[in-house]
Amino acid sequence: MPSPDIAGTHRGYVIPIGGAEDKLHNPEILQKFVELAGGADAVITVIPTASQLDDTGDRYQTLFNELGAGTTHVLPITERSDAQKQEYVEILEQSTAIFVTGGNQLRLSTILGGTPIAKAIRQLNAQGVHYAGTSAGAAIVSQHMITAGSTGIVPTENGVSLAPGLGLVNTAVIDQHFNQRNRLARLLSAVSYNPFLIGLGLDEDTAAFINENNEFTVVGSGAITVIDPSNIEYSSMAEANRGEALTLLNLKVHILSAGSRFDLNSKQAYVK
Repeated sequence: MPSPDIAGTHRGYVIPIGGAEDKLHNPEILQKFVELAGGADAVITVIPTASQLDDTGDRYQTLFNELGAGTTHVLPITERSDAQKQEYVEILEQSTAIFVTGGNQLRLSTILGGTPIAKAIRQLNAQGVHYAGTSAGAAIVSQHMITAGSTGIVPTENGVSLAPGLGLVNTAVIDQHFNQRNRLARLLSAVSYNPFLIGLGLDEDTAAFINENNEFTVVGSGAITVIDPSNIEYSSMAEANRGEALTLLNLKVHILSAGSRFDLNSKQAYVK
């Protein structure tokens, strides 16, 4: 993790959610997030910047309050000048947890990137404040953020577009709506650039609860596809022509459903 623990503190959870999390019938992911945040003592700050719908922040505020959160704030950050406001930073600093909504992840990176708000999110997570993000809010967790790419199974030379993310996780690249939008090809393309990165493909209504030890537990109704290229024997990315299909030898793939765990440091998967 690029934001190391501050002396005497423990890093908060980082919780990327694959989007479309259940909010009505079995809101297991959001309920667990509220409980981690402190339940009746929780102070949750919602950042709806990725969304262009006016009521996104208000809907999550109502939902978290219904799930038992003590206090929920919404920061209406819609342009870079908003992300410079000291009063918004001060609200963040009172939080026990931060939630970033879905939408367009490039709105997150272009509006928040390099601002006091982005810096505060990183520092607060290092000091123990939990971070959860759904869809776009999950994608920006990575240091290398997927912004677009090909659908299907076969990775290609130009199969993915990347941009800088928040960097709360720097050992993995995260994709969301994974099974529902057929995104295996673009995640394979992403990890083929550098075998240092673990690929995490999060299905909808599925989350990785990543703890301070860089181990995550799967929560939700779907699965997380883990692509481990650490022992890859060959990638044709460097030699491939524009748009050409890639050759990748000796990739390891895990499919992890609810309760399964994965250690991002040792690259070991565990059953429930």
